[in-house]
Parts: sequence; structure tokens; C-alpha cells
Amino acid sequence: MSAAAITDDPQIRERFGELKPALTSQAATIEADRCLNCFDAPCTAACPTHIDVPGFIKRVATGNLHGSALRILDANILGASCARVCPVDVLCEGACVMVRQNRKPIQIGQLQRHAMDAFYARGETPQVAAAGERKLRVGCIGAGPASLACAAELRRQGASATIFEKRELPGGLNTYGVAEYKLRAADSMREVEMIRRMGVEFRCGVEVSTAAALEALEKEFDLIFLGVGLGAMQRLGVPGEDSEGVMNALELIAAYKTGHLKELRGTVVVVGAGNTAIDAANAARRLGAETVYMLYRRSETDISAFDFEYEHAKQEGVQFLWRRQPLALRTGAQGKLQLDTVQVRQVNGRLLTIPDSEYTMECDLLVPAIGQSPLAELLETLRGIEMRDGRIVADRVTGQTGNPRYFAGGDCVNGGREVVDAVAGGKRAAVAMLKTAEVAHA
Repeated sequence: MSAAAITDDPQIRERFGELKPALTSQAATIEADRCLNCFDAPCTAACPTHIDVPGFIKRVATGNLHGSALRILDANILGASCARVCPVDVLCEGACVMVRQNRKPIQIGQLQRHAMDAFYARGETPQVAAAGERKLRVGCIGAGPASLACAAELRRQGASATIFEKRELPGGLNTYGVAEYKLRAADSMREVEMIRRMGVEFRCGVEVSTAAALEALEKEFDLIFLGVGLGAMQRLGVPGEDSEGVMNALELIAAYKTGHLKELRGTVVVVGAGNTAIDAANAARRLGAETVYMLYRRSETDISAFDFEYEHAKQEGVQFLWRRQPLALRTGAQGKLQLDTVQVRQVNGRLLTIPDSEYTMECDLLVPAIGQSPLAELLETLRGIEMRDGRIVADRVTGQTGNPRYFAGGDCVNGGREVVDAVAGGKRAAVAMLKTAEVAHA
């Protein structure tokens, strides 16, 4: 369970160069000096983890990178990955007062990365209270950002935390599902290793998927945190989608990030138009596919991807086919996939097919990317936990569910938002758990 377990392939590294190279020390100082150090900083309010942005930037400006990193980590234990993957355009930087003055916002994400990279380069670890200082043992199911944040906060304050993960490596989508040009798997593992050094125990390759397994956890731990994320990618629901040559978006991203997929050729069709779909399409281009289409059943104005992600895809050479829907998939005589599609139009919120608009596309790889299904199998076995629209119902402030021993956070509660939202949810739950334990032992 280390960064060394991640394949560092030179070809992948070259093809997936970072979108935003790190700032030099001089550039970081100059940029930090631009900050107005607002007293009621809107950037801090816009951050789901409420990082003291002026505080950490002021320390960058004075050369105190250690103090800057600690200020970030106090609010967000995954400050390094969030600096890379957060949609800062619509969060902290989008709220920067400079924008109101028609000036370029402070590069908050880049400055945060600068401070955190220096912290990791020195091999440092945040201080934690002595193990056992708090008489609380918590088991966290899932090793994504929500559980990592929850466990780290528990250990910071002296409680015991153990994370259970069914996959080989922790980190969740940070390790397996975020595009390499945004966040390398090795960088995700770097944060995991720091949290491990804080005293969090990791049990990987352990799936908690039965009532018996949950009962065993209830005997071992005082409280349980659910950071299980979402389930598998949704299926297209068309004949032939189980054909060879179909790989969903998360499988594609995980395959190249872990070194199992190094090259693509020919034509790739991605179905969907969310941020993950765009990550998959961009990846296909960078892996060598000559032509990449994104097929979306609605219009350009209806896409769920951020505007900057859409613009990036166009720059990568991805081509978009609007108002077209897949009908069926089959394998042609040459071994290539034949995707039957039809043009659609929207009438009173409904999609209606346009007569005589059928068109067959030939491709080498089909990538469904139409969202993830709610993870219901495990949750159906939980006693006293309400589910609504496939999500766990939990208190917004504490993360506590209808079962007082279970707390939850991240995608399984919010339906799939940003990494920083998962971190915020995990930390809130940890704080609530600690208060619950205090009351119990009072």
C-alpha cells in the first residue's frame, strides 16, 4: 500500500502531462503578493472545507511554506489533491474579489499546490493526539476522500480509526477515477501514506457487503462511517452492450492509471457529456485514438460538465455529436463495433426520435459514461438507515443516519459531487462522532 505500487510508465507520464505545471518559487511569491488578504474572504466561504485562504497565501508570500501547509491541512487533509482537482473556477477563484474588478483571480489552487508540494517534499506529517486519548473506535467503510478525511480527523484528536477497502489500493476515485493529467495515482497514494503515518489503519482487499460483516464491525467498533461512494457505471440499456470492445469510463481511466492500458487506436465513441465522460474522451485522445466522438442525446447547452472541461475537450480534438442516442450495438464482419444511433428532439421535456434519422457508427471502442448507479446492495442490509433516491439520508451537519451508530458522507450521501465536498462531509462526521463519544462517556 504505497506509491511504489503504482506503475510509473514513462509513456503514460509523457502523454498525460499536467494541465497546469507547478509554480516556481518566484512565481508563487509574486502571485501570493497579489492577494488582498480580505477580512471576510469570499474565497474561504466558497470552499466547502473553508480553508483560510488569505492565511495560507500570506504565509506563502513570506516564505513560510510549512505554516501555509499546516493552515491548509487544518481545514482539508486532502489539500494537495484538492489543489489539483477542485473546480476552482466555480469555487474559491470564482469568488475572488478580483473577478468583480475585472481582474484575473488569484491562482488559489496553484498556490495551495505549491505549499502542499513543499510539505510532502519534506516528508512531514501533521501532529496528532496520542493514540487512545479518546475512548472511541471507528470503522470506516470505503477508502475514498470522505473516509480518509473522517479517519484523519479522528486520529488528529486521539481516537482510533480503521478503514476497510475492497480494492487493492486506498484513495477511491482519487486513485482510480480522476484523470491522470489532473491527479496522478502516485499523488493520491502520497496523501494516503501521510494519513497512515498519522496512525490510521488500512485493511485493503476486504469487502464489507453482508449483514454478517456489518455485525462483526459493530462488535469491533463503537461507531461506523459509511464512505462507500456510488455503485457501478449505469448501463446504456441497449442490445449488444455486453459485446467485447465496451469499457465504461471509470474502467478506462482506472486501466491506464494503473498501467493496464497504455495505448488505443482507431475510433472511440464516448456516450455521455459529464465531467467523467470528458475525462474518458480526453484520455482516449491522449492514448492515441485517432478519432474520438462524444455522443449526447441532448444539446450543447444541456451538458452537465463544467464549461472549462468542455472547452478543454475541444482543444484535445474531441468531436461532439448532439441530440443523438444509441439504439443497439453489434460486431461487424471486420471485428469492429457497429453502433446504431438515432437523432432525437426534445418536446415538452421528452425526447422523441426523428423519423428516418438512423445512422450506424463504426468504432473500435465504446465507452458508456452516463453516471453511476446508487450503491444499494450493501445499504439495503443496514438497519434503521433511510434511503432516498438511492442515497443515504444523513443529517447535513453531523452526517448521522437514522441508526445512531452509523454516520455517512461523500457521494453516497450527496449523489456524486466534488472531492472537496466529500472531504468536508467526512470531517463533519468525525467531529460529530467525537462529540457523541464525549456525551456517552460523560
